[in-house]
Amino acid sequence: MSTRIFIPRDVAALAVGADEVARAVAAQAAALGTAVTIVRTGSRGLFWLEPMVEVETPLGRIAYGPVQAGDVAALFTAGWLTGATHPLRVGRPEDHPFLARQTRLTFARCGIVDPLSVEDYKAAGGYRGLAKAIEVGGAATVEAVTKSGLRGRGGAGFPTGIKWKTVRDAISDQKYVVCNADEGDSGTFADRMILEGDPFCLIEGMTIAGLAVGATRGYIYSRSEYPHANATMRAALDIARAAGLLGRDILGSGLEFHLELRVGAGAYVCGEETALLESLEGKRGVVRAKPPLPALKGLFGRPTVVNNLLSLATIPVIMDLGAQYYADFGMGRSRGTMPIQLAGNVLHGGLFETAFGLTLGEIVMEVGGGTNSRRPVRAVQAGGPLGAYLPPSQFDTPYDYEAFAARDALIGHGGLVVFDDTVDMAHMARFAMEFCAEESCGKCTPCRIGSTRGAEVVDRILAGRDVAANIALLEDLCNTMKFGSLCALGGFTPYPVLSAVRHFPEDFHTRNSPGRPLPAAAE
Repeated sequence: MSTRIFIPRDVAALAVGADEVARAVAAQAAALGTAVTIVRTGSRGLFWLEPMVEVETPLGRIAYGPVQAGDVAALFTAGWLTGATHPLRVGRPEDHPFLARQTRLTFARCGIVDPLSVEDYKAAGGYRGLAKAIEVGGAATVEAVTKSGLRGRGGAGFPTGIKWKTVRDAISDQKYVVCNADEGDSGTFADRMILEGDPFCLIEGMTIAGLAVGATRGYIYSRSEYPHANATMRAALDIARAAGLLGRDILGSGLEFHLELRVGAGAYVCGEETALLESLEGKRGVVRAKPPLPALKGLFGRPTVVNNLLSLATIPVIMDLGAQYYADFGMGRSRGTMPIQLAGNVLHGGLFETAFGLTLGEIVMEVGGGTNSRRPVRAVQAGGPLGAYLPPSQFDTPYDYEAFAARDALIGHGGLVVFDDTVDMAHMARFAMEFCAEESCGKCTPCRIGSTRGAEVVDRILAGRDVAANIALLEDLCNTMKFGSLCALGGFTPYPVLSAVRHFPEDFHTRNSPGRPLPAAAE
């Protein structure tokens, strides 16, 4: 009888030798005459233990990690096929504190199933949500999504059900569903993990959306920087079409939905929904003025649902287990769960899905374990490169859209990047302006010119020139960008800049402090 061994194919695991481990396992099993079946899965999200290899035993799946190719022979000798003790033995993954504390709804299958097996997906509850959506009809599906309290997971936090109802109620000969998988924020990887580890949940979620609003065509807009994810998604789309889960007469319902993958060329601004639509139409990725809203005049001028990947990937569980089941998680207006991505200088980096409500300090210090350098945490940037920096004095902030907004911060796509006490926050403020200048589509003056002038102002501060006056000028410039920019790229750049100035003034006013030398140009 063959023993199944699960080895991740997620890029985070590939980067630290997962393919080499798979080859070593196959070679060692062949040399010993032991029958094994290697299943390549996604990642469970415990990145510091990757490659984390799981063995199917009478005790259940037992994990070992981080496993290197050179460890494989000793693992066989120790008897890992029966879950034997070894220094790399993690035990049952579900019992590990990092996983045991999570509430996995969107990521319930990631790292467990073969991402290209429809049979695995269905055995783990897949396509029950679509069957329910077909049974109850489009209006009831939209109502369920609305009652669930699901909000956009791309940053704005707009109620998903309201967007769907707007598109459903619009009159048009053609409607579209577009998935924003252009995951460009630093420290984020949840979209990629779904694309690589559980692509059918996205396909199912988009199909439900299409049937609910009356759209017959959908597009997944991904990034050219995700070649492994895109290859997996293309394969999954082909499998879904062959299985009658996409195209005409889905699940014998007589309903139709076609879905394609499109890959962008690497522009950060195409994460903004209207620039994304321009790119999908074959144009330069430039932001559109709103109104009209994409829900009324979106792709090719037709009503279009534009949702983040995590929003769409959550739809199947809402339809399967019910709107109230999902809404029972969370706090305030932030319902359900959020896949939080811990990155930067953090001991336990990875994906942690939890209901809204944990404090920032609990997430960073208890879940993340503090810094990997073992130095004190100085700042956490929440919400990508345009997110605010929060100091430890604000670690009591609940992880909740409104609680973060009250502190001039953003949850964004769920990324948290941790910095220790060696970081220079004035340099981080300059990076935000430089990043905006580099990625601006150039359509509006506050973003295009403001970011360039902002970098110049910070340079003067770094050089110690008229610091107080230049800080005042920087704050005024940020105010102009925040309220005058056409989209969130220019509008959100002030968040990291102003939070750095507000919470870490010593890095701006004292440029010759220990460990923070003057920039070369000012020496």
